[in-house]
Amino acid sequence: MINIRKLEAELWESADLLRAGSKLTSNQYCMPVLGLIFLRYAYSRFKMVEAEILKGRPSRGGKVMPVEATDFAAKSALYLPKEAQYDYLLNLPEDIATVGLKNRDGHTMTSLGEVVNNAMQIIEAQSEQLIGVLPKSYTDFSDEILSELLRIFNNSALDEVGGDIIGRIYEYFLNKFAKNIASDDGVFFTPKSLVKMIVNIIEPKSGVLLDPACGSGGMFIQSGDFVNQSGMNANNAMTFYGQEKVEYNAQLCLMNMAVHGLTGVIKSGDEANTFYHDAHNLDGCCDYVMANPPFNVDKVKAESCESAKRLPFGMPSINKNKEVGNGNYLWISYFYSYLNKRGRAGFVMASSATDSQGKDKDIRQGLIETGHVDAIISVGNNFFYTKSLPCSLWFFDKGKSEEIKSKVLFIDARNYYTVVDRTLNEWSEWQLKNMNAIVWLYRGEVDKYTALLQEYRIALGSGKPFAEQLHELSEKAKILRAEAKKAVEATEKRGKKKIQEEYDTKLAELTGILTIAKEANWLYEKFGDGTYTNILGLCKAADKAEIESKGWSLTPGAYVGVAPVGDDGVDFEARMAEIHRELLSLQAESNDLMDTISKNMKEMGL
Repeated sequence: MINIRKLEAELWESADLLRAGSKLTSNQYCMPVLGLIFLRYAYSRFKMVEAEILKGRPSRGGKVMPVEATDFAAKSALYLPKEAQYDYLLNLPEDIATVGLKNRDGHTMTSLGEVVNNAMQIIEAQSEQLIGVLPKSYTDFSDEILSELLRIFNNSALDEVGGDIIGRIYEYFLNKFAKNIASDDGVFFTPKSLVKMIVNIIEPKSGVLLDPACGSGGMFIQSGDFVNQSGMNANNAMTFYGQEKVEYNAQLCLMNMAVHGLTGVIKSGDEANTFYHDAHNLDGCCDYVMANPPFNVDKVKAESCESAKRLPFGMPSINKNKEVGNGNYLWISYFYSYLNKRGRAGFVMASSATDSQGKDKDIRQGLIETGHVDAIISVGNNFFYTKSLPCSLWFFDKGKSEEIKSKVLFIDARNYYTVVDRTLNEWSEWQLKNMNAIVWLYRGEVDKYTALLQEYRIALGSGKPFAEQLHELSEKAKILRAEAKKAVEATEKRGKKKIQEEYDTKLAELTGILTIAKEANWLYEKFGDGTYTNILGLCKAADKAEIESKGWSLTPGAYVGVAPVGDDGVDFEARMAEIHRELLSLQAESNDLMDTISKNMKEMGL
């Protein structure tokens, strides 16, 4: 198994070393580099889709009919003519001038930079929304540096793990450049697991989707995937609209959408500042609103906000300078106002907004009294690439059923996640499904919950009770670990690594199945065959009267309580005595080591 985090870091380090050698600033370097990763990602998706198209391709006279741009449009993918394909660029000879290549305008090209610029122009001709968006400054690079960048992003490890990983590398670079370039501390990219959670709960099917703080377009990409997986074509079913104040981010958004075969209308610059402009005139028109807006923005001009409207519950607090000191409830009000009569919204918000006071509290009360607040999920630290801060996910639904209209579902997921590394947490695919299942049961959609249980059974390859499977798999893992240890110890030195790798592969496979069993058991022991229950420390469906009694707070922890701590069977006093003995032993070893170092230094005359 390739360590993707390591691969990401290595690619970034290589590219950044070249940046240092090119004398270009991060601002000058980032778009061309992202353009090359865009080309690599687009080519990976192109080859994958081409293979799908060719599977059922008719033939004439023994020859398979060639693929065309329309075939790719039907599959939500970008068509790439030969001169824009990554392999073509990678395999060009060193001296471009000797080949006699001509660009789209018929002029002879003499450098690799010109050839890459031409590739970008060719792609723009395939996608109307990309016109003027792709970087075309590759003649600023020497042919040597450009050739090396093409080679770096063609790392063979990417081919071994497939197209989805190319997408992840692309996202990683987006995030790295955002961290280096973003001048506004409130701007940061949304991690995929948060985006997926929002999309899974909103369940976009067809209609108008707006992201009024769209960044690099993650909400659109994930929504498109969700719709496509349901058997529909996202471009036919959905209309995507975005607003993004930072033009650089809007360019990334259009590139990201194009590589996924999505079309949309994205506005950027001052006219797309959502605090002051409804750039697409969508107030009251949206089926879906999704966003991760910048948190806690200050110095927002109050008069401009009032004249821009979209504030059904009134203005937040205004200071003596006629400014809104915290923009969180402007965003919250806008998201609600954009929805049509049955619209749904899902967005990321600063944790403090669930319980802020003053005018914020009045707006929150107004929201709750509509009956359209659907769910609130607390998220713990370390979910963002560039920030370590908790947040909340808010969900509105103007089409809530009467059975739950007076209730709000609270989920405290601060202790439910998978650790990626020391600074990053995420929700695994099964954890996302499990939290989605809680929402299904709260909404009365038991059939979706039942289908998930069946999905677990198929993944585990058994119809046995989940608790029984979890126990069996845990025992198997213990036995396999002990067996691995013995086998490695019994093998001569030069063969140890091979034996260890063989067992590591077996353990990884078993651990993967064991993880699925743990998540299946986690869900089933709480909700059985499909009955929503309030679970202490995890979830509660609270009615309006209870919310009012808690001062209109929307903080999940105030409702779900704290789960009881299970007895892990460890004798606390005995364990502490053992730890104390270990500490004394380590201190003694440390003292001996210091004495040895001191003697050695004296012998060396130091």
